Amino acid sequence: MNTFSLKVIACDKVFYDGECEILTFPSADGEMAIMANHEGFTTVTEIGEIRFRIPGGEYIKAIVSDGILRVDKNEVELIVYSAEKPEDIDTFRAHAAMERAREQLQQKQSIMEYHVSTASLARAMARLRGAKK
Repeated sequence: MNTFSLKVIACDKVFYDGECEILTFPSADGEMAIMANHEGFTTVTEIGEIRFRIPGGEYIKAIVSDGILRVDKNEVELIVYSAEKPEDIDTFRAHAAMERAREQLQQKQSIMEYHVSTASLARAMARLRGAKK
């Protein structure tokens, strides 16, 4: 199968840098997929789970925050705030973050604080969903 170069970059590390056969990621319109020789474009990704298959047929999964994805000349870069493998997720911390975000949403907040709390809740819920799989 044809491959392309994939680089998944989080703010604290390079999560993956290597060859890939297919990448599936969450977008505002639902799940999207990239394969080799895809048309160049740039898009925004949503909070959720990405999956990609490396040569040999092994799938790698990660829970990511929202970010930017760029496709250009058979190279894909996904830049996100955070990326972690499901088995590395601390479910206790994720539950605590979810409860904090829910409490903050019940308080009177500015519009910016509301959006931050909503994003925190979405990240915590995505981490918990990913950890259960």
